[in-house]
Amino acid sequence: MLDVIIIGAGVTGSAIARELGRRDRSVLVLEKGPDVCEGTTKANSGIVHAGHDAKPGSMKARMNVLGSRMMPTLARELDFPYRRNTSLVIGFDDEDRKTLEKLKEQGEENGVEGLAIISGDEARGREPNLSKKVTCALLCRTGGIVDPFLLNIALAENANVNGVQFEFGKEVKEIHRERGGFVVKCADRSMYEAKYVINAAGVYADYFHNLVSGRKIHITPRRGQYLLMDKKTAGFVDATVFQCPTKMGKGVLVTPTMHGNLLIGPTAEDIDDKEGTFTTAEGLAEVLEKAGLSADNLPTRQVITSFAGLRAHEDGGDFIIGEVPDCPGFFDAAGIESPGLTSAPAIGVYVAQLITERDHAPEKKNFVAKRKGIPCMATASPEERKRLVAANPLYANVVCRCELVTEGEIVDAINRPLGAKTLDGIKRRVRAGMGRCQAGFCTPKQMDILSRELGIPLEDIVKSGKDAKILCGPTKQADPNGTICFGYTNAADLESRKQN
Repeated sequence: MLDVIIIGAGVTGSAIARELGRRDRSVLVLEKGPDVCEGTTKANSGIVHAGHDAKPGSMKARMNVLGSRMMPTLARELDFPYRRNTSLVIGFDDEDRKTLEKLKEQGEENGVEGLAIISGDEARGREPNLSKKVTCALLCRTGGIVDPFLLNIALAENANVNGVQFEFGKEVKEIHRERGGFVVKCADRSMYEAKYVINAAGVYADYFHNLVSGRKIHITPRRGQYLLMDKKTAGFVDATVFQCPTKMGKGVLVTPTMHGNLLIGPTAEDIDDKEGTFTTAEGLAEVLEKAGLSADNLPTRQVITSFAGLRAHEDGGDFIIGEVPDCPGFFDAAGIESPGLTSAPAIGVYVAQLITERDHAPEKKNFVAKRKGIPCMATASPEERKRLVAANPLYANVVCRCELVTEGEIVDAINRPLGAKTLDGIKRRVRAGMGRCQAGFCTPKQMDILSRELGIPLEDIVKSGKDAKILCGPTKQADPNGTICFGYTNAADLESRKQN
């Protein structure tokens, strides 16, 4: 019997896993996707919120402020991109100013430092592209940005190095209390036993909670749609720019990313489909309209992609974290919507403390607190590039031109702990395919590398899940000399040939 099973390998589950790995216990993370970072975390604003928006006394407020304070040290320990770029919540009239003053008071009650109300002119002095209609703003000096993929991946890798096991493609279907613990059954008929179960399943957390508890909870998937712009927009804003929040969330923002893009969004639409991560024309039009209120001359011609994610909004409006009262040994980390990314490190510490109060597991003497990320040729100095190429010539072979990603980086992404097994896994670790051409140029070479490193046929390589195959199989044809040549066809080609 295992000590702990965690359901979900998103940023919350991975943060909990890392903290549980500090002590001598057996921990298993079950994830239905093919990789970590396959749920809410993969479609995220990447904002480290200061903590002024959450209601004082709430679990959101507590975890937000603690998580924000932890982020600089965690980024140094686990080597992922983070920057304290500040944020601005802008207002357009006297009513907005009252809202900003309330947010400032609320933030100070939560323990947020460095909050100030500034004029519209002062705000434009900081951000010249702000709308001329802005009359005031709340300046949040502790606001920041982070790479959400690499935060999640770094936490999971470090947990794995410290003995936490991860199993992918494991969709949990049933949970039963048996023999002083729990039996967890998956869709593939595999079964696991553990003394404790931690529910970090994002939009599905209500399903697992309701399997074991008579006190039901309900999570609504809240879809947020985004537009991402090319790196040519770098510098359009430096701070993260919010509008005044509403009951649906923090509103549409305009923000730089850690890698020099400009990101606008999200919308906030309550839907029924827990897999409804598709964009709509109406949603993207709303993003453009509302972002255009914040900034003049928004560079909309530089949009390179759109995407949508789902936030896990629980009816009570707060995070639900802790042991389920009528099911001892089952712990929730449910309703983790914004500011969930910021809060994840603090949630990890909190849940691990709850488990330790129960199992009293001793601390590991050999816990590895630090992790080194994959070298990045795009940002390396000339001297660093020379050293990398001298150590491994594959770092001289550029695969992704848009993001300057080399074969050495991709090979490292595949072969490190919990390495990439899919094209999306590579993309989230080293950014191959995230540039202007959106993988139009580098996909074939990435597939060749995956096939070689994993020892699998090209037609078994997927973009993300098991059904997201790129190729159907080999085709053959004779050249003029009679030699049989082999190539590959994709699904669209195959369907076209059937019709003809």
